[in-house]
Amino acid sequence: MTTFIGFSTIDRAKKFTLTDSELVQRDFLNALNIRQGEVPGRPDYGTRIWDFVFDSQTPDLLDKINNEIQRVAAQDPRIIVSSVNFFPALNGIQIEVAVQIVPSSTVELLSIFFDQDNLSARRV
Repeated sequence: MTTFIGFSTIDRAKKFTLTDSELVQRDFLNALNIRQGEVPGRPDYGTRIWDFVFDSQTPDLLDKINNEIQRVAAQDPRIIVSSVNFFPALNGIQIEVAVQIVPSSTVELLSIFFDQDNLSARRV
């Protein structure tokens, strides 16, 4: 039985319908692609990670990024974050987020690359 139904045209050719885990992951990635404060009427939606991409990757910065991932995920009641790992990458930051999609008990690993060249977050 399908719990969540939505649609997306991103990286899709003909079938635009997304369901369940696929939809929740797309919504989470969309939130990570939007700078906080850019959505009219929703000043808390989006992320400040883009402010950190150009900074040196220090333990303090990694704590800020971890807190930001947790904050963005907390805005979506369908997501529970189990763990967050960071990896320095050429021209950006690679983040692996282990998430549980409610009501499932399965944990999925999302590998997201924040690319500072074209300012986009994408799954890898």
